[in-house]
Amino acid sequence: MAKDLEQRGLENEVKGSAKEMKGKLRGDLGDVTDNESEHLKGRAEQLKGKIQKNIGEAERNIDESV
Repeated sequence: MAKDLEQRGLENEVKGSAKEMKGKLRGDLGDVTDNESEHLKGRAEQLKGKIQKNIGEAERNIDESV
């Protein structure tokens, strides 16, 4: 494999955290502007980021245990 699980996991954690933060900000902006569509899109993006971050953590844990 080109990248080991440790490196790939770390990348997923960082990208997931950034996506999660961006989604939270977008959702909050939707709340402030009373835009339900932006609120939902932001929360969906936040959830995707959380999932990606958790996948990254799992990849790193697997790499550590191998």
